[in-house]
Amino acid sequence: MGREFSKMGVEFVGKYAFVFPGQSSQYVGMGKDLYEEYEIARSTFHEANTALGFNLAELCFHGPEERLKETLNTQPAIVGVSIALFRVLTFFGLKPYVVAGHSLGEYSALVAAESITFDEAIRLVRERGRFMEEACPIGQGAMAAVLGLDLKRVEEACKSGQEHGVVDIANFNSSGQIVISGNRNAIEEAAEHALKLGAKRCVMLQVSGAFHSQLMKPAAQRLEVKLTQIEIKDPVTPFISNVSADYVTTGAAVKESLVKQVFSPVRWENSVQRMINDGIELFVEVGPGNVLSGLIKRISKNAKVFNVQDSDDLKKVLEILKEAG
Repeated sequence: MGREFSKMGVEFVGKYAFVFPGQSSQYVGMGKDLYEEYEIARSTFHEANTALGFNLAELCFHGPEERLKETLNTQPAIVGVSIALFRVLTFFGLKPYVVAGHSLGEYSALVAAESITFDEAIRLVRERGRFMEEACPIGQGAMAAVLGLDLKRVEEACKSGQEHGVVDIANFNSSGQIVISGNRNAIEEAAEHALKLGAKRCVMLQVSGAFHSQLMKPAAQRLEVKLTQIEIKDPVTPFISNVSADYVTTGAAVKESLVKQVFSPVRWENSVQRMINDGIELFVEVGPGNVLSGLIKRISKNAKVFNVQDSDDLKKVLEILKEAG
């Protein structure tokens, strides 16, 4: 049986952000210890199971990995685990000053900001994943992280690849890490050219499509239809958009940014810098993996970053923030 703790009744001081991870952060077993230990996490998974019509908890906890890696399954799985963690954190009294998410993570951030309900978000990302898979079938698209090359040379490498198909810049992740996306042959050519231009490494990402590229425009059009069918409220907690690296304050603007985000680059470095400039002293990555923690540390050596992806992490962060409160 799981156990539920009483609220600490502590007011936390200082500005801190909750940031939520995107696709490729998934792993078999994620969220299982939360489910076993916290009633609020269990109820979150049960809510997700009902909304989706299948056992998301079973998929997250036991896989198989190949099925978990399918985009239409990965997206609700990551959002489900992220919101389970978020709800446990808020149960213990933590309230972020600002929220942001990396690509898919924006949906978790918008649930945290009370702009979209969890039920709507998890159904929406399931459809989003399906639209993305159908826009660029598995095997046809690819993404690669270019490490140690400046923007001008990455753009030059992209032009080389564009002779073989679509190559777009997908993510401005941090200084020295830019992700490119498009047709597989074109991406492989661009990555090879980037190495010739001096890139330290080019890493093919474990994703099933060409996300944040022109190839995703059909998916964006289909997503826009779905977004018109749900209520999107003005964010209660300040929310920073991937598309603009700026605050989005109305439900209408949230909808517009979510549509554009599908085929536009994620401006993560600028988003993090904006939060730092606005006085954020600490970042808490809420969700599976630790990709965002690594990126934030590269963006700012002075940033304090904590990753919360399981029960042990959660207890450590609660203790640290309790002492700071």
